[in-house]
Amino acid sequence: MRDIAVFSGSAHPELAQEVCAHLGVPLSPTRVSRFANDCLEVQLQANCRERDVFLIQPLVRPVQEHLVELLMMCDAARGASAGRINVVMPHYSYARSDKKDAPRISLGGRLVADLMVAAGASRVLAMTLHSPQVHGFFSVPVDHLHALRELAAHFRRYDLSQTTVVSPDLGNAKEAAAFARLIGAQVAAGAKQRFADDRVSINSVIGEVAGRDVIVLDDEIAKGSTVLELLDRLRELGPRSIRVACTHGLFADGALKRIGEQPDVLEIVCTNTVPVPEEERTDKLRILTVAPALAEAVRRIHNGESVSALFDAPRTD
Repeated sequence: MRDIAVFSGSAHPELAQEVCAHLGVPLSPTRVSRFANDCLEVQLQANCRERDVFLIQPLVRPVQEHLVELLMMCDAARGASAGRINVVMPHYSYARSDKKDAPRISLGGRLVADLMVAAGASRVLAMTLHSPQVHGFFSVPVDHLHALRELAAHFRRYDLSQTTVVSPDLGNAKEAAAFARLIGAQVAAGAKQRFADDRVSINSVIGEVAGRDVIVLDDEIAKGSTVLELLDRLRELGPRSIRVACTHGLFADGALKRIGEQPDVLEIVCTNTVPVPEEERTDKLRILTVAPALAEAVRRIHNGESVSALFDAPRTD
């Protein structure tokens, strides 16, 4: 591919390397340094002039560090006369701050979107935003991918004739229904009420799960409180088996260990949109790669082709 330059921040260079391998282009070097006063400095160490520049950086812990890195990468590319600056953001953590549900509260999702555009971003490629409407916070084009096909390809290895996909709440039910259609399963949803970031209550599960093989599907798992609460409700209904799946496996504060210790959870499946440290992984964890999907989207963006057509094209697994 000509006239393309791909750079990675420090958040997830392994994913960036894999994307570049699928594209058949080198990952251009980035230098991130820190001044004595703790300020960051970023240098893109390859020619950007009039090139289609792609900056790969999920917003993961430490989120603020990686956000400032990304903003400086955008600014560096703009200062180097890049033809177009494309932010490839596999995980947008600030998408959870998408509504004013309390007085005098900030809308971080919109603010950070404005910051990226102000820094020079001319297009954003994201995957499974916490709220799909968040892409409307951006004043530049947003290509919004999902990982449902990757997840479906994994679960098709099993007998799905008695399977129900369970969404932890009604907000994620649409995605769960789309996933259920992909694998030919039924769908159910929990009735969830959130009291704090780590405290939720699920009073009931709407749908048929008794005696069935359950796949709990969420967009992301952070502290795991929602999944653990849902597991308690599911056990009351007597499913035959339970598996847990998500796109973004954040697994904060030992969540992966807590979920993995549940004896009736057979498997935990996530994608590599965010890095999962080796020392935190369990035997039940399966990590699927989204690098081919991101690489194909990058190729289509660069060539001016339809990205939405990705969801209509048949998989070749």
